[in-house]
Amino acid sequence: MQAGARAPSRPWRELPGTRTALVLSALGLATVAVGLIVQGIGGNLGTKLPPFFAFWEPQADSAVIWGVPLLALALGAALALLRSVPNPVAFLAGSLLVALAARLAVAAIRDGTDGFYAVFGLDPEGGNEYLPAVPSLDSLGLHDFLDRFAELAPTLPIHPSAHPPGTILMLDALSIDDPRAFAALTIAIGACAVPLTWVLARRVGIEEPRARIAALLVAFSPSALLYGVVSTDAMFATLGLAAACLLVGSGVLSRILGGLALAVASFFSWALLALGAFSALVVLLREGLRPAFSMAAIAGAALIAFYGALYAASGFDPLGTVRSASEAYDLGISNARPYLYWLFGSPVAFAVALGIPTAWYAARALGTRDSVAVALAAIVLVSVLIGLTKAETERIWLFMGPLAAVAAATLVPERRMPLILSLLLAQAAASSLLLDTIW
Repeated sequence: MQAGARAPSRPWRELPGTRTALVLSALGLATVAVGLIVQGIGGNLGTKLPPFFAFWEPQADSAVIWGVPLLALALGAALALLRSVPNPVAFLAGSLLVALAARLAVAAIRDGTDGFYAVFGLDPEGGNEYLPAVPSLDSLGLHDFLDRFAELAPTLPIHPSAHPPGTILMLDALSIDDPRAFAALTIAIGACAVPLTWVLARRVGIEEPRARIAALLVAFSPSALLYGVVSTDAMFATLGLAAACLLVGSGVLSRILGGLALAVASFFSWALLALGAFSALVVLLREGLRPAFSMAAIAGAALIAFYGALYAASGFDPLGTVRSASEAYDLGISNARPYLYWLFGSPVAFAVALGIPTAWYAARALGTRDSVAVALAAIVLVSVLIGLTKAETERIWLFMGPLAAVAAATLVPERRMPLILSLLLAQAAASSLLLDTIW
């Protein structure tokens, strides 16, 4: 070969991890096909469009006139950030603004500006949200509310009844009693997951240009765009991601802070405890058994200390609250969904909503035994095996999206980012305009 000549490119089927991605893709397609067939012949799998928690209901608002150009502007800005902004701090600030713009635009093209907050108060779904639960705290007082929360939870609307009381306490502490203010808080905190994805990527040793790719894959992920404005799960994702960034870092102080952050995050959603397991697995695969055991011990001690102190100060019963949350799921629609189908349906729905290009590269990363991809696969597997979450993973597993993006970024060719981000935006916009998720 002459000096300076380019090496011949490998056929795509021979690229690292492609076989794993093809197998998982085939399994995903089969799961979608089975779901649609069962639904078509009159069967009931617990959703209208299995394995997705969505309804076929095309709708567009007049805001599409400015929403679509705003999406195009966000795309252009993202590509400029990727290639033309050398300062990482400027990139992080820019990626946050891009995420905010894209999320608001996707919400507006279907429901207009009312779509930014209606789900927290105006829509029928608002009755299932957190604001209606705040008066219980006001009437009982903080101490009695926490002391009796495990018994009180079943009487609350479905979302607060199935979660710890962190969100209710935060709303009360900030004196938020209006859907607009609650939405603003959710949107602002949720969008912070994008720069934190960059931080996580760097903390697990990914080079800076690829950390930028990971952040932008989250910024344009269809699930993040569809639920980043209308679901508190977007806020939970940021809280959990902050804990993971600290836990996977080196140093005892980082891991102590990570354990405390994980404890605080779990006070908002028990599901975020999975990020402790994820972080321990990443450390195990990257550093070995002793550092992983040390990290897990520190995180466990922080959790025990946090909930022990909370119990001593208020009588809050974390184990009783977990049982109450489990009972809330048992009484809900999830209990009617067949375990065997959703064993496959839940991860497939999550992967598709994550964004098909991102899911493809994350699956390839799993085939290369990338530590982040393997750790993510492990917590997904455990989640579906215990059967607590059946369907709605497009929303409930938002906290796993950044993990998949970090794994995918190890293999995404930078030259394909314009196409990939365009495809992600197109998927998000089409889903917003054609499907209703009740959120």
